Amino acid sequence: MGLSARQLFQKHIAFTNDMPLALEIERAKGSYLFDNEGKSYLDLISGISVSNMGHSHPKIVEAVQDQAAKHMHVLVYGELIQNSQTAYAKALTDHLPSKLNTVYYVSSGTEATEGALKLAKRATGRTDVISFKNSYHGSTAGALSAMGDEHFKQNYRPLIPGHYIYEYGSAEGVAAINGSTAAVIVEPVQAESGIRVPPVDFLPALRAECDKWGCLLIFDEIQTGFGRTGHRFTIDEHGVCPDILLLAKALGGGMPLGAFIADKQLFQALQSKPILGHITTFGGHPVSCAAGLAAFDLLNQGSLLASLEKKGQRFEDNLSELPLGCISRKGLWMAIHFKSFEFNQEMIKRCLDRGLLTDWFLFAPNALRIAPPLPISNEEIDFASDTILEVCHEMA
Repeated sequence: MGLSARQLFQKHIAFTNDMPLALEIERAKGSYLFDNEGKSYLDLISGISVSNMGHSHPKIVEAVQDQAAKHMHVLVYGELIQNSQTAYAKALTDHLPSKLNTVYYVSSGTEATEGALKLAKRATGRTDVISFKNSYHGSTAGALSAMGDEHFKQNYRPLIPGHYIYEYGSAEGVAAINGSTAAVIVEPVQAESGIRVPPVDFLPALRAECDKWGCLLIFDEIQTGFGRTGHRFTIDEHGVCPDILLLAKALGGGMPLGAFIADKQLFQALQSKPILGHITTFGGHPVSCAAGLAAFDLLNQGSLLASLEKKGQRFEDNLSELPLGCISRKGLWMAIHFKSFEFNQEMIKRCLDRGLLTDWFLFAPNALRIAPPLPISNEEIDFASDTILEVCHEMA
């Protein structure tokens, strides 16, 4: 008799930590995951803001099947004209400011960060990068250098020099921009710190100071994009336009895909001296682009975008009687901050036992993550919030 899936997982899959959830998932549909015994779990994390349109949506599945039947990978990125890439690039840029008119596809958010930092250095001829505490932009060497948490960086030093990190939302961070700065990279809403919204004047001040010194402003919307904050992109809310926009996670509609988006003229810096200034084998995979375009079309149809703030408010109102913890929220994206990581771990475990899948935040491990598929129903919101309240009262 062969090994079970769980035994094979233990034997052959590399772990990222000592305590993986280790649920054996057989299928997923809508807002639910189903394990090998048929138990359902209401998904409150969407694969960490990846499956924003839910699981196995028939339109996305159809797009994947149709594209796979036509062709999959045919050549390294940027050499051949592929319809799924061009159609998606047009759809994205049609919904962005005019200077964000050109898409460079990659395979992940981390790779988008790496490409954007390289582009900024080539375009400006400078080397310094400013980022912010408790920011997460990826885990490869360049992205890790911009990460705002020393705990996750210390064992991998020396990293790339010229990175300077300041308090998120601070005047000090704005004032640090100078003639040596190639780029400022910032999340318009911080994700892994537990949904942290900056002061209203912070992003406009960064834009003004970058303009003053001729450096590039990079917005990391890898988690905030595609409706998560209640807007298609945060640019739609505050009106501040970056020079480079980073997208991933929900960009692929559940498939691996990343991108950095900028003006066509800016991208010329990566085309020569030397040529192939940034290259990627699987970036813009045609199946991923087809899935992403189908998901983006769904996001833009009907009243879904207009409903997201109301859904987030319903969640928050339902949880207003929490005996412990405090809430931070932006759109359909919420963190419940408890007293400790240990308390939060037990909350996560007990919620899971009741069929509710949630998680914690990298730089706020005491906070419970709520980022469900955007089409989640009011009935599902009520079940989730009732379950969280029930568990929290048990533990109070």
